[in-house]
Amino acid sequence: MVTDHRVYKSCMCLNEMGYEVELIGRRLPNSLPIPQQWPYRTKRMRLFFKSGPLFYVWFNVRLFFYLLFKKTDVLLANDLDTLLPNFLVSKLRNVRLVYDSHEVFCEVPELQATPFKKKLWEKLEGFLVPRLKTAITVNESIKQYFEKKYGTPFWVVRNIPDLEAPRVQKTRADLKLPEDVALLILQGAGLNVNRGVEELIESMQFTNNVLLLIIGSGDVWSKLPALIEKFKVNEKVKLISKVPKSELIHYTQLAKLGISIDKATNLNYKWSLPNKVFDYIHAGIPILASRLTEIEKIIEQYNIGYFIESHEPKHIAQRIHEGLNHTDYKMWQANTLNAKLELNWHNEKQILLQCLREN
Repeated sequence: MVTDHRVYKSCMCLNEMGYEVELIGRRLPNSLPIPQQWPYRTKRMRLFFKSGPLFYVWFNVRLFFYLLFKKTDVLLANDLDTLLPNFLVSKLRNVRLVYDSHEVFCEVPELQATPFKKKLWEKLEGFLVPRLKTAITVNESIKQYFEKKYGTPFWVVRNIPDLEAPRVQKTRADLKLPEDVALLILQGAGLNVNRGVEELIESMQFTNNVLLLIIGSGDVWSKLPALIEKFKVNEKVKLISKVPKSELIHYTQLAKLGISIDKATNLNYKWSLPNKVFDYIHAGIPILASRLTEIEKIIEQYNIGYFIESHEPKHIAQRIHEGLNHTDYKMWQANTLNAKLELNWHNEKQILLQCLREN
């Protein structure tokens, strides 16, 4: 809720259009506090179940009855796991519904090992999506996938940061980071299986004079300390639990390379365009990435980085050092400025505003 900046930006667009916005989510034990400066209401549901099928059932039931008796003109459902109650209420009360699909939900790795649950989600998606009038997604590849599969037109609104005025930047000393090493960063609230995190940690044993910052959370987070111990890279890897975006940017700006090395093990990852790619661009740092369709297009179009060709740890380490010492490094870095002037929320939100006004 707090770390998903796409949701925040959608709320701000609706707010800009004159709507009184209420954001509804769930409260977890490790949920970050709601920023006081948000100009809209928020509601966090406390749920008895924290995960699994019972969580989804209970959350959807709670959400349905809350929305049913809530005066509203527009419902915006973020991802498939909130779509059903929004859809039902929109039909019962004749309220406009906007669906924002952040990913190919039915292809996430967590569902690949559970065919029955995957089938249930696919049935739900197959019933609901063809009946939608207004649908949005995060990139062209996913748009084409949904349109081909369901015949429902989708708008593309990428999850891009806004241009921000220069701020007072924290120093390495402020953040308790060493001065004599090159900083690498891998960030994200979804550091899950097949994101390349484990191989990246293993690769650190083959590097010199670098410190890898892994910042965020995810399914593999609890396993990372043991991997750091196993490969004896305690001095080369620093784990930092998820922090607010306003704090995260200080770490990102100090890095020499931003890393995004998801594996194309499923359609969701193959077509992903992670928020961190744009965060790295706005921080002015070159990117080392795996060759995923949407990421490759951005990096090659703006010439702002380079790629790994495999997830073999020695190869990753080799590519890190090659990039840090590459003759094109300063050019990549300079090109991030040109990219940022085009890839920013001021430009991208015009698509969302047009979608909301026309549909």
